[in-house]
Amino acid sequence: MRVLLAFCFSLLLTVISYHAYSATDQKPQVSKKQAVALAEEAEDGKTLKITEQKNVYTVRILKTDGRVVDILVNKKTGKVKKD
Repeated sequence: MRVLLAFCFSLLLTVISYHAYSATDQKPQVSKKQAVALAEEAEDGKTLKITEQKNVYTVRILKTDGRVVDILVNKKTGKVKKD
């Protein structure tokens, strides 16, 4: 009986850990190209660089007046925030 209980418990832990792993391993809904397009809609200029962080893309844009601005684009929602 103890062996069966231990087996069921270890099986339950395996299923839970697999589910937690697969939930965190999802790909973002917004691609890098889409992030650049969204950032360029928010600010006119030339894209210099895009960096990827855990939840956001940071798009660095050179404006026509010479200023450099960073635009944050949420990977899941596509929400744009000026930094």
